[in-house]
Amino acid sequence: MFFEYPKLLWLLAVPALMVLHYIWIELGERRPHLRVSTSMPWMASGRSFMSFMRHIPFLLRVFALSMLVVAIARPRSSEDMEKVDTEGIDIILAMDVSTSMLARDLVPDRISASKDIAIEFISQRPSDRMGIVVFAGESFTQCPLTTDRATLINLMKEVQTDLIEDGTAIGNGLATAIARMKDSDAKSRVVILLTDGVNNRGEITPQMSAEIAKTYGVRVYTIGVGKEGMAPYPVMTPWGVEIQDVKVEIDEALLADIAESTGGRYFRATDNTKLAEIYSEINKMEKARTTVDSFPVYKELFGRYALLALLAVLLELVFNWFIIRRLP
Repeated sequence: MFFEYPKLLWLLAVPALMVLHYIWIELGERRPHLRVSTSMPWMASGRSFMSFMRHIPFLLRVFALSMLVVAIARPRSSEDMEKVDTEGIDIILAMDVSTSMLARDLVPDRISASKDIAIEFISQRPSDRMGIVVFAGESFTQCPLTTDRATLINLMKEVQTDLIEDGTAIGNGLATAIARMKDSDAKSRVVILLTDGVNNRGEITPQMSAEIAKTYGVRVYTIGVGKEGMAPYPVMTPWGVEIQDVKVEIDEALLADIAESTGGRYFRATDNTKLAEIYSEINKMEKARTTVDSFPVYKELFGRYALLALLAVLLELVFNWFIIRRLP
C-alpha cells in the first residue's frame, strides 16, 4: 500500500494534539476538586468501569479524524509489475463480399460461415492488432488495426454482401489491406485474403498487389471458399427466391501464386469444418513471441478508511445519546 498524497499525513498531528490537550485537561490543575477531611471512601471504592465510559466518545472522535486524514491522503495498492511473454502480430482480414458469397454450399451460406469462423479466430488472438478490409467491385476498410476486440467483432458482424458495388476486385482488396499496415512497426505482418471468385474488377491487378505485399514484407494467406463444380445459390424468380445450382469458379492458380510469392500458403475451404481447420492452422503458424511489460493494476483503498471514520462518528453519537447522558 502507498499514499498518493503522503504529505497530507502530517495532519495526523491534529488528533495527536487533541489527545495531549485532553490528557492535560483531565490530569491538570484545571480539573475540578473538593476539599474533604479524608479521601478514604473514594479510594476504597476505586474507579468503576462506567467512569471510563465517558472517555469513549472522545476516543471515537479522535479515531474518526485520524481515519479521515488517512482517507484524504488517498491510500492505494497495486500489483507488482512483471515482464510477461505474449504473442502478437498485425493481421488484416480481407474478405470478399460479392453476391456469390451468398451461395449455400457452406452453412448457412458462405459469407455467414466466414464471418462466424473469423470471429472465433479474432477471439483466440487477444494480443494481436487486427483489422478488416472488405472488397467486391471495389474495396474499403471496415475496421483499421486495433486491439479493441469488442469493436472488431461487432464490425465483423455488420459485414454483408450489399455494402458496395458487386464484382470481385481481388487486387484492390489486397492493396487496401497492405495500405492499412504498410506503416506498421510490427515484425510480422499478415493478410488473410478470403474469396470465392475470379478477379474481374479493380484498377490494381492481383499480381501487382502481391508484389507490393512482398516489398513491404507482408505475408499473404489466401483462402478459396466454396465447393468444386456446382453450388446451391438463391436465385430470384417470378415465383420468389429459389435455390438453384450454379457453377463455381475460383482462380486457384492466382491465389496460390499470391500466397507463394509472399511467403504464405493457399487453402481451399469446401465446408464449415474445413474453413475452421484452415483458420486454426494459420493461428498455429503465426506466432511471433515478444516480451512486454504488464501494466500495474491500482486499487483505491480510501473508501474503507472513510467508512471507518463514519462508523466512529455514528458510535460517538450513540454513546452520547444513550450511554453518557445516563451516567451518574
